[in-house]
Amino acid sequence: MNKLYLGGVIFAAFMLLFTYLSVSSSHGGFNGDIVNMLAVTGAIALVMISAFVVIKYVRQMQTDKASGDLADENWDGIGEFKNSLPTGWAVMFLLTMTWGMWYLTVGYPVNSYSQIGEYNEDTKVHNEKFEAQYKDITGKKLVDMGESVFIAECKVCHGLKADGIGGRAADLNHRIAAASVKHVLQNGSNNQLLGMEMPMPDRNGLINATTSMPITDAEIEALATYVSKGLTGTVGADVFAATCVMCHGADGKGVDSMGPNLKEFNTTLVTNILSHGKKGSIGTMPKFDRLNAKQKEAVSAYITSLSK
Repeated sequence: MNKLYLGGVIFAAFMLLFTYLSVSSSHGGFNGDIVNMLAVTGAIALVMISAFVVIKYVRQMQTDKASGDLADENWDGIGEFKNSLPTGWAVMFLLTMTWGMWYLTVGYPVNSYSQIGEYNEDTKVHNEKFEAQYKDITGKKLVDMGESVFIAECKVCHGLKADGIGGRAADLNHRIAAASVKHVLQNGSNNQLLGMEMPMPDRNGLINATTSMPITDAEIEALATYVSKGLTGTVGADVFAATCVMCHGADGKGVDSMGPNLKEFNTTLVTNILSHGKKGSIGTMPKFDRLNAKQKEAVSAYITSLSK
């Protein structure tokens, strides 16, 4: 027997034996599993086809001689034969294209099953069951649930005590820090804290009604101090009244569709931050789409309880 054929037979036999041992020992055999049987059948077919193709074309390279008419173009005397496209190649190409269209539209439609789609559907069902089971939880139980979610999702940045870990993230024991107030006053904000696009202008768009001029550096410092202290004291109170009251209210607790609550956390504010994320002086906080509505409400209840 030709060495080439012998080598091909030995290689095919080795691969088939390896496949059999892999399935029977490593994976516990077929166990009547149609998926395993199809996989092994495909592996056997691939081994046989590969061995046949390799033997055929290696043998052909050993024995065949080139013939036919050469094209006019050549490179250093090396030319190309005017051979037509092999019929088998053309047929396989057309069959592959036909199969591809069938696979995308009928066999495995692009808008049909996928693992990601299945996960999303299962998650949706789970969230619906979760919200139905815990929809009536309020008060202390809601706060306790929020603490559990906070520990699982938020402590990495904000710390177990929600103190921001030395400036790594916002200190949630207080509504807002002076640095955050200054950043917003200087750069504006569009963090959807109201759940919609409602941008706050930067310092050039913040007009002090008393002076009819954009706020100054000194006024920004005064406002940062006043707001970060929970709208207490006298420093910055006059600037707040002349500049911020229209959107945030005289008490700083916000105006619907105008400005968020600056004095304290509330469910609407925290839920919107969790839903849309937030950019500030420290950096960017991502949105938490993986939390369902009840979990966001619970986290809001927990964070709100920290500053009371």
